[in-house]
Amino acid sequence: MTTAYKLTNQHNQTYNGTQWGENITHEAPGTGQLCTAGWIHLYTDPLLAVLLNPIHANIPDPVLWECEYAGKTLDDSGLKFGAQRVTTLRTRPIPDVTTEQRIRFAILCAKTVY
Repeated sequence: MTTAYKLTNQHNQTYNGTQWGENITHEAPGTGQLCTAGWIHLYTDPLLAVLLNPIHANIPDPVLWECEYAGKTLDDSGLKFGAQRVTTLRTRPIPDVTTEQRIRFAILCAKTVY
């Protein structure tokens, strides 16, 4: 298994009320596109999870989980990825991100695309 990060709401739930917690495992078929029932949405880094939350899940006051994943994966150009089998292990502190850091991140993203 490999480490990744997942965001949930304060009730440790994701879209459609999927319940997460310590040592809870969910599986998906590993088919289709990301952001469907075919994959479980993850991030490679806690900072990336926080920076991209507003344009992905947009979870207010999220909880950050360290996870292990296995099975097939599907990458979204390094922004997020999907995994077939995910186990949430423990919560981690949400990284503090300043406005300046958010602006720098946005500029770097724009430069990559432009």
